[in-house]
Amino acid sequence: MAKIFPFRALRYDPARVSLSQVVTQPYDKITPAMQARYYDASPYNLVRIILGKRESGDGQGNNVYTRAAGDFAEWRRQGILRPESQPSLYAYSQEFTAPGASGGRRYERRSFIALAQMEDYSAGVVFRHEQTLSKPKADRLDLLRATGAHFGQIFVLYNDPGGQVEVTLFPQRDPEVCVNDEYGVAHKLWPISDAQIIEQFRRNMAEQKLIIADGHHRYETALNYRNERRAAAGKQAPDAAYERVMMTFVNAHSPGMLILPTHRLVFGLSNFEPGPMVAAARYFYGVREVSREFDPGNPLALLPHTSPGETAMLAVTERQAFLFLAHPGAQHSALETVSPRQAELDVVRLHKVVLGSVLNISEEAIREQRNLEYLRDAREAVQRVRRGGANVAFLLNPVPIEQMTAIALAGEVMPQKSTDFYPKMLSGLAIYALD
Repeated sequence: MAKIFPFRALRYDPARVSLSQVVTQPYDKITPAMQARYYDASPYNLVRIILGKRESGDGQGNNVYTRAAGDFAEWRRQGILRPESQPSLYAYSQEFTAPGASGGRRYERRSFIALAQMEDYSAGVVFRHEQTLSKPKADRLDLLRATGAHFGQIFVLYNDPGGQVEVTLFPQRDPEVCVNDEYGVAHKLWPISDAQIIEQFRRNMAEQKLIIADGHHRYETALNYRNERRAAAGKQAPDAAYERVMMTFVNAHSPGMLILPTHRLVFGLSNFEPGPMVAAARYFYGVREVSREFDPGNPLALLPHTSPGETAMLAVTERQAFLFLAHPGAQHSALETVSPRQAELDVVRLHKVVLGSVLNISEEAIREQRNLEYLRDAREAVQRVRRGGANVAFLLNPVPIEQMTAIALAGEVMPQKSTDFYPKMLSGLAIYALD
């Protein structure tokens, strides 16, 4: 069962700083340009802790992690970061317009921030849906060791088709925090310390199976840190702070749920030609050239929405564009290593059939991104190809949440970057310190 706890989050003191100048996007979404902008915004911007700048003289005693720990301790000492007056959970709302959406329709995604007892995946309480990479986890583990705190949110899904948790527990008062990010998303926060509401939320979550939507690396880093602390203590202490991690709980049936596709850009293939690729792919896909109809300014216009089990994608080269279609039950030897439910996913078919079997890109090369780049913006992907900066762009539909949750609950994982939940949750609205 999922065990949920309120906590005294560290939060920025609005009397000392402007919140819009100190919170950030998640660390793995911060580009070098964003990092520089965050640094310039405030000496207390969270980027200095979660993604500090490296310096030429860095060594064991002075590096991004020691500087992060020093800043964190100093900001707490100064009262820039202050603990909540009493244990709370935090209602969190994000109001936004979908990228590229017409008509300016606004959405709202509601959630709750609280602590959860960490569980190994084998316990059947917390489920993952994507593979992780070792390098990001090593970096996050070093930061966690240095600071003893969790700064970013782990986005988990729970199942409430009727939306009763939100209806019953979401506050009907003005938010205590309201800040807009650089993408026009309005983030609102309500601390909730009422013991009855907290207990009701704990009961609601107790029988839930939690699926990680975003934050796999952060969760597995927290597990690794927990295991280190257990080993050092020589015993398990279920109530220890390191046994728990900060999560944001979102109803999988929320009307504000939005998953965006992540497109694939293939580069560095010395002998790439569109003709042989298409010819080889026709063993599995129906392929039609759509170069004349293709509009680089609206590259997804020709990509049809598919029925369950049917997959579609666009392959865009320097001068041509092709529509790939595969029907339910389509067979290929490259898919024999995955389950039937995964074999019907666009992204799995792309990775196994086209990237692996047709283009002969190894799984190791894909993991290390030696020939593959992931892009949210389809227009950027097309521009890169058309300018000669890549061999081919594969443009995809988003993975339906029903397929994602079914795969996760079956104990399976999809390729990395299979889903892109939008918008991201800001780092710095609530911080969980382990001391």
